[in-house]
Amino acid sequence: MKKSRYLFVAGICLWFAQTPLVAQTQEREAKAAEAKSTDKCDAATSKEESSVTEHSIKIGGQTIPYKATASTTLLKNEKGESTGLMYSAAYTRSDVKDLSTRPVAFLYNGGPGSATMWLHMGAFGPRRAHTVDGTFTPPAPYKLVDNPESLLDKTDLVFIDAMGTGYSHAVCKAENKDFYGIDEDVEAFAQFIVTYVSRNDRWNSPKFLIGESYGTFRSAALANYLQSRDTVHLNGIVLISSVLDLSSLTFAPGDDRPFIFYLPSYAATAWYHKLLKDRPADLPGFVEDARKYAQGDYASALFKGGQLSA
Repeated sequence: MKKSRYLFVAGICLWFAQTPLVAQTQEREAKAAEAKSTDKCDAATSKEESSVTEHSIKIGGQTIPYKATASTTLLKNEKGESTGLMYSAAYTRSDVKDLSTRPVAFLYNGGPGSATMWLHMGAFGPRRAHTVDGTFTPPAPYKLVDNPESLLDKTDLVFIDAMGTGYSHAVCKAENKDFYGIDEDVEAFAQFIVTYVSRNDRWNSPKFLIGESYGTFRSAALANYLQSRDTVHLNGIVLISSVLDLSSLTFAPGDDRPFIFYLPSYAATAWYHKLLKDRPADLPGFVEDARKYAQGDYASALFKGGQLSA
């Protein structure tokens, strides 16, 4: 009996002696795991990169010299930890002396999940992919050509890829999916814009957001975030393919709005393809007349429904 008591006491002592060793081992393993995680964030992983070239383009009869800057901008969280590199392609007029007189526009496509190649290489950039209007574009090789419809004669252009699209990606311990949310997406764009205007002395420049499709939703939230959180006051927002009310797209029974909203676009399409019997020369005036008709007599007739007289 006495021997059993001694063995019990010895076991208790041994357990207490081992407890610090177990705790130390667990602590070492935790530190090792943390170190391993931190190792993912070396200088090369989160290094910003930039490439600058000089060009010129002729738009509206004037030759515009400009600087093209392809770069990545480091994003950080509230703890100061690196979370992502956001890619942008910026085109800035190089003969401007007073930047406060030169607007700067931040452009992005939608999706969500789309890179900004469409607005960049298909619409507003100074260079665009050559396509055949109105017909099927043949396969490669494709050509890049100057874009006389670029907005560069009016404003500097900064095309931004959303995180997880194009060349924008998470770094260190972060993952692309960490940015896949309305708030997370807006915060990433806001941080980029604040960094850009600070580094490039554009706080006093007129500032615009130009978003397409889901980018119009982003612009609504981003404008509020920039103004309320970062005191970035915008001069304007351009909504392209805007669908702020998704129900307006659906031709549902009892909802006449899509018919009213689409009519001016149908009229412009018919004008472009020369399907009108008496095709006017002035397209803007024609579309404006179609818009007035859609919102006036046409809307009134639709609202009457079955009560409309023959």
